[in-house]
Amino acid sequence: MIGISKLYCGQVESSDALRYGRRSGSLPSHLLQFSADKKPVIVWNMTRRCNLKCVHCYAHATDTGGGDAISTEQAKLIIDDLAAYGSPVMLFSGGEPLVRQDLPELARYATEKGMRAVISTNGTLITKEKAQELKRVGLSYVGISLDGLERVHDDFRRVPGSFGKALEGIANCQAEGLKVGLRFTINKRNVEEIPGIFRLLRDLEVPRACFYHLVYSGRGSALIAEDLDHEQTRRTLDLIMDETRALFDAGHPKEILTVDNHADGPYVWMRLAREDPARAEDVLQLLQFNEGNSSGRGIGCISWDGKVHADQFWREHVFGNVLERPFSAIWDDPDIPLLHMLKDKKAHVKGRCATCRHLNICGGNFRARAEAFYGDVWAEDPACYLTDDEIRPS
Repeated sequence: MIGISKLYCGQVESSDALRYGRRSGSLPSHLLQFSADKKPVIVWNMTRRCNLKCVHCYAHATDTGGGDAISTEQAKLIIDDLAAYGSPVMLFSGGEPLVRQDLPELARYATEKGMRAVISTNGTLITKEKAQELKRVGLSYVGISLDGLERVHDDFRRVPGSFGKALEGIANCQAEGLKVGLRFTINKRNVEEIPGIFRLLRDLEVPRACFYHLVYSGRGSALIAEDLDHEQTRRTLDLIMDETRALFDAGHPKEILTVDNHADGPYVWMRLAREDPARAEDVLQLLQFNEGNSSGRGIGCISWDGKVHADQFWREHVFGNVLERPFSAIWDDPDIPLLHMLKDKKAHVKGRCATCRHLNICGGNFRARAEAFYGDVWAEDPACYLTDDEIRPS
């Protein structure tokens, strides 16, 4: 996760993170990515059920019928363990988390245990009453997925009217004072929609957006040909930076982040080195705090059936099951070789990554994408768009 607005527009200084000792338990949410201890943010795909049929769903979500493998009481025991372990955030995801009737109860339980509770949702089920309920339980943030404006979004979601319903969900959250933001997965089909998303941020007064690079996972595995090439990715990053700066300069600052391609960090730093060398020095320290990819260290995933993964996109490797063993015991087990190695990816990556001058701020980029493309966990990430000259050791 790369904070474009934090880095490029100077919304965060390295001293801001240092002031809190860089400890996950004390950092405010907007600085959490700069923690030193990297206590894992937990993505819990609490259900595989969903009311939409998205073409790029990493979870292979199914329809809304049937039940869920983890009961409410079992979920509370999982939250007890996570809270005691020091995990700062519980991100309730799916499928569509709002198809579970106990989501508000579990979100409240997480907040009562001292965790931040957030949800990742398609937004279509957030009625006025549901927004009121989510506000009452102390939810910190609602991330609503939009993959373009109406025609493109509904095409991705394969349910007509889903764009309009998502906008209603945004409005209902805002009416209750719930912080809401947008989530956008970049690919060839929708990259031209990005300026429209920035217009929505301004016009709807939405304070935050996360732009996700495509990961070859779940139904998204069929979209490899839809991923941007390297030159298109560079142009897209420049566009996102330009749009972020334009809103900032116009007095409408937004929190803009890119996710799942950690080459974005060096790319932002190199652009700042040309435009504002003094700022670039502080940004370099922030990127070193960030450390790049954090799968298996600063982020972890629990599936709908209790299986533990390094992140929500990478389900080919299972490290244990929270219905059989606490997450904390699994996460720190030195006898799980891959999980142990993920705590220090830099020592194991191959190819261009192994000798890259930016390895300490990229962390070897996204392992799930490398394995999906090359069949090798430690291969270079095929989506790294930095040139050989840009990564050559100085």
